[in-house]
Amino acid sequence: MKLNKKFKQAVGLIHLWLGLFTGIIVVIIGITGCMYVFEQEIRDYLQKDYAFVPVQQRQQAGLAKLLEVFEKIAPGQKVTGIEINNTAPNATVSLTTSKHHVYYLNPYNGKLVKKTKPDFLVTVEDIHTSLLLGDTGKFIIRWSVVIFVIMLISGLILWFPGQMRLIKQAVTIKWGASFKRVNYDLHNVLGFYASGILLVSALSGLYFGFKEVKTAVSFFSGSKLTEGVKAAPVRQPVIAETIPEHYERIYRQAIVQYPGAVLTNLSIRKDGNLRLRLNYPAEWARKRNTFFYSPENGQLIRYKLYKDFNRADWIEAGNYNLHTGQMFGLFGKIVATIVSLIAAGLPITGFIIWLKRGKKKKLKKQRF
Repeated sequence: MKLNKKFKQAVGLIHLWLGLFTGIIVVIIGITGCMYVFEQEIRDYLQKDYAFVPVQQRQQAGLAKLLEVFEKIAPGQKVTGIEINNTAPNATVSLTTSKHHVYYLNPYNGKLVKKTKPDFLVTVEDIHTSLLLGDTGKFIIRWSVVIFVIMLISGLILWFPGQMRLIKQAVTIKWGASFKRVNYDLHNVLGFYASGILLVSALSGLYFGFKEVKTAVSFFSGSKLTEGVKAAPVRQPVIAETIPEHYERIYRQAIVQYPGAVLTNLSIRKDGNLRLRLNYPAEWARKRNTFFYSPENGQLIRYKLYKDFNRADWIEAGNYNLHTGQMFGLFGKIVATIVSLIAAGLPITGFIIWLKRGKKKKLKKQRF
């Protein structure tokens, strides 16, 4: 029993100092994560006035035509991303530029419907993943999450009562007690209830941040993440195309060959290659076909189809939905929101506990 007490004291010191060291980061991660859970619903609301135009009894203009019109709307602006809603013919087509503007174009004639900056959720996501500090912030976030995992485990060790008869007390918040006691219970009891989900959320977050975690997942799944299939060289006459015609051909060929996509994203990667993503209806894990093209001639370089996913690929595809609670629908999102708020509150209640104990020790010294 004495050894157990010393062990808990050592765990308590680790829990305390790690919490003081990373507390503010955990608060930020928790609040921004909570805000981002309902990302799609928030965006649907914010964009409701310009996400669609009145339905017209005529065909949509092709992507090439839209891009040609856009060149007149915003001459000199380089398009870095295109998003097309494949489920509604009257959905506006969004173009993102290198100057971080987003243009929403009428799909029938290419006229400008709305010009905006990326919404606040882009900033929320950037804070959540990098604190707006680029690679330095990503490093801080990654290791703060590692520390948070250690704190969750150490917190469970500290929570576990020494006697079984005290279990009921350990899982109940005494709302009628003093502020000090209620704060203590909020930290311990809510931390206990949320710890399992928080561990899953934190570990799924580490999957994004550390390639070593992906390697470990691949090892335990008995499969390796695939880069995709290298496309066979195509011998055909070189066709003189403009960049808009490039995009039009790439888009049309993909949706005809792989129908059923609800959303299409075409973007320019840092290496200069074009990336086309076709997103399909999914419940548990993202179903996405991804294609990479040469920017010079629009020829396919490689591709990755969800029908060919192995276990490691499916884990990667489902990790985002697991991290955000989307894997379990509306219920999962609500739980993820509540748990994120608890995560943000744990450093605050823990800091108050530390302050109260410090004052108590100070009073004892003054008495003697």
